[in-house]
Amino acid sequence: MATTSYPGLDLLATSVILVDADLRVAYANPAAENLFAFSLNNVAGQFVAQLFIDPAELIASLQDVLGQHWSYTGRDLTLARPGQANLHLNCLVTQIENSAARFLIEFRPIDQQLKLARERRQMDQQQANRELIRNLAHEIRNPLGGLRGSAQLLERELERPELREYTQVIIKEADRLQSLLDRLLTPHRPPQLATLNIHEVLERVRSLVLAEFPDGIRIERNYDASLPDLRGDKEQLIQSVLNVVRNAAQALNGSGDIELRSRAARQVTLAKQRYKLALELQVIDNGPGIPEELRERIFYPLVSGRDGGTGLGLTLSQTFVQHHHGTIECESEPGRTCFTIMLPLE
Repeated sequence: MATTSYPGLDLLATSVILVDADLRVAYANPAAENLFAFSLNNVAGQFVAQLFIDPAELIASLQDVLGQHWSYTGRDLTLARPGQANLHLNCLVTQIENSAARFLIEFRPIDQQLKLARERRQMDQQQANRELIRNLAHEIRNPLGGLRGSAQLLERELERPELREYTQVIIKEADRLQSLLDRLLTPHRPPQLATLNIHEVLERVRSLVLAEFPDGIRIERNYDASLPDLRGDKEQLIQSVLNVVRNAAQALNGSGDIELRSRAARQVTLAKQRYKLALELQVIDNGPGIPEELRERIFYPLVSGRDGGTGLGLTLSQTFVQHHHGTIECESEPGRTCFTIMLPLE
């Protein structure tokens, strides 16, 4: 079936389907194709009821609009395509006068709205955390330097060599705190952008982690070789992914499986901006999962689920990803933890 072009609708980030008076699909924009995982060429001319497993509520809304001549807004509508998970959507049906279409159906994923709100909260919280940590680090740095210097002077005055063990403890701990402060302040360097291949980043991370955990850790590659290059800071991206993969290896206690997965994602919103094409990078492990009480705070600085952890690795990862206008999220349950990094490819 030949389809009519609607350039204005093609550019919308909202998913739109046009249906004729016989309830057949006349048009679907790229956002709808991406949301429902179909091609307009394949569904044009089909009854809209054939697209979904249980379309009764949607069909009833179309008939109501046709009979009553008003718009219909449905909230928390559940639709599913064969072989796919349920989609929770807000739906707006509007009657239009068009030679090819009678209804305009607009779908907005509820999950996506919640995700955007969560991203905004995370960005605001991370900005506040970074400012707090920077101010705290600057306040600590000066007395820390004085503490270390005093310990060095005291060591020179000690006549009994065995007492120098105690001054060495002070000096080493002061150096460790200084290193921690440097890591807190490092992320504020702007990225040095260059064209790079994300799989070179992943291979570098893979080799580093396998060298660190030579026995028991298996890292599977699941790459999309057709992905285009992106503009980014290679060192920052290596550090971002390395922190995530190293965390996964540590959660596995040195024995388990990690999957590195790369895919293209279309029509996505990252940091309040819409992109036609983005990179989806996932790090998946089969470990015990993140404790529920930490899942909402895992990217906060100084929050760690591991004894001896500094709680800075994932904070740095998030900061570097945000420098690239991307997002990082985590889903975790016992037996499967998945970190997803999204980066724009435009």
